[in-house]
Amino acid sequence: MTAENLETAFYEQGFAKFADSDFAALGLSATDITNLKSIGATEQTHVTTLTSAIAGAGTQPVQACTYNFGFTTAAAMVATAAVLENIGVSAYASFIFRLRKMLTESRYLAAAPLVKTPGILTVAAEIVTVEARHQTFIRTASKQAAIPSAFDTPLGIRAVFTLAAGFISSCPSGSNLAITPFAALTMTAGATAPAASANGTIAAGTSVQVSTTATGATSCAFVNGGQPGGAAFVPFTNGACVVPQNLAGITYLHLTSSTPADGTLTDAITVAGPMVMQIS
Repeated sequence: MTAENLETAFYEQGFAKFADSDFAALGLSATDITNLKSIGATEQTHVTTLTSAIAGAGTQPVQACTYNFGFTTAAAMVATAAVLENIGVSAYASFIFRLRKMLTESRYLAAAPLVKTPGILTVAAEIVTVEARHQTFIRTASKQAAIPSAFDTPLGIRAVFTLAAGFISSCPSGSNLAITPFAALTMTAGATAPAASANGTIAAGTSVQVSTTATGATSCAFVNGGQPGGAAFVPFTNGACVVPQNLAGITYLHLTSSTPADGTLTDAITVAGPMVMQIS
């Protein structure tokens, strides 16, 4: 729900700020612009439908927050849209992936009545495929590979909230999810951040310098769909991570306090991140 509120506000602010001519100057056709605007409309429908389903289950839906997306050009908006839509896909993929745990493990028992509600599960299943279509359209319109990887990447709830928190200025009472974001992780050298341009990519083997306020990191975890164990770990050396081979598409970089033998990234070892990267 938090992600849907954020995406709805993103498109509302973007289309209020930029005229059709700004998008046309990027090479988008009239049909492309209409399709881009339809994404914002469907995000609003997702909010309305999810709100009804959650309220119908006897739970108070979170309210929308005040957001600051920081885009100054139509190109930056489209590039950020590609990142946000992929985060949305990852959030829903994680929801489906973790559903069994939410229903069986004691730490998730409070959420069990909510996820057991057929109406909410049905809406979530119906939304995830549309979010994927959004992301594919934006990539295609931006002249990027429509399908950059054979797999989508599940992203944990705390990681999703960490990415969303960077756009949130404030929230009304009752909208906070009692989730503490991880320390922020930003790129300082070595490559162009993917949100900076529609085609910014990072090649395998690139040494990416990163910055964070967190301490205790020893490893870099690159989370990418289809990766055995879920993440590829490399040493965190002199403030930098070397992008490993055999990764493609949107990838999430975390700093961790250890390197698990099975390649499984958990909240317990996460020190900072995620940071969104696009691997070529």
